[in-house]
Amino acid sequence: MAMTSRSITAIHRAHRDDIADLVTRRPVPAPGLEQVDPFLFLNHHGPQVYRPGNNGLPFGPHPHRGFETVTFILSGTLAHHDTGGHQSVIAAGGVQWMTAGSGLIHAEVSPSEFKRDGGPLEILQLWVNLPSRLKMTPPRYTGVQADGIPAIAIGDGLGTLNLVSGEHDGQAGPIPSLTGVFMATVQLAPGAKVDLPAPAGRAVLLYVVSGRITIGAREVPEWHLATLDDGADTVSVSAAEDTVLLFGHADPIGEPVVAHGPFVMNTREEIGQAIRDYQAGLFNGTGPLLDVGT
Repeated sequence: MAMTSRSITAIHRAHRDDIADLVTRRPVPAPGLEQVDPFLFLNHHGPQVYRPGNNGLPFGPHPHRGFETVTFILSGTLAHHDTGGHQSVIAAGGVQWMTAGSGLIHAEVSPSEFKRDGGPLEILQLWVNLPSRLKMTPPRYTGVQADGIPAIAIGDGLGTLNLVSGEHDGQAGPIPSLTGVFMATVQLAPGAKVDLPAPAGRAVLLYVVSGRITIGAREVPEWHLATLDDGADTVSVSAAEDTVLLFGHADPIGEPVVAHGPFVMNTREEIGQAIRDYQAGLFNGTGPLLDVGT
């Protein structure tokens, strides 16, 4: 273990805010925590079990501009389609990373098989801001199944870091980030002690999906997000039970954030332009949304 580690500055409980019959918890934004710049928003859907003959996820076609969405499928399946012509069905353990940039309309729904058969579902969706110079970048999308994500042993074999973007232990995540975001999920067994990378000057996103961890003398239980100081290059984490973390770090952007529904820009004028562009059909990309098993 490192001699020095970042310390907790605050612990934020995720707020329960269900969407239709979808169990949803939101740790950021939260009271006293507008963002963990550049991480804007995190929804934790589930865990829950859907009955056969269900309606599936409620995220039909909707627009985005000015940021990126990163979706982690922990259990269940997720179908994506967008007006950039991208489509996929991602299964448990996989990730989809969409750069909305200048504008896309997308849908994230349940495949027909899931709606027919039901089953367990747990999904995390993270919004990552883009700096002003990249807000109008061309949209793109990458979907990666579990077997395309390096699973790196940590903590003397008691932990696994599933590397989505960035580099760790000589390996690189499959999804390149426009802004150098490091992103991973971390699985810890009871007794695990790990030093996670947290380079000085970078904002750290640390959310306990399940289980609980200890950092220093403070415990962070499941469904809580910890914010950290900038006093070291690592964060030392201990787990007393099976635990899953969402863990990432990135350079803060430090620019004004003006959000309006699905648009995140720097000024109100840019929000107005986004609404006008969407209404004018400029987010329609290569054509209508493709049907992906819905």
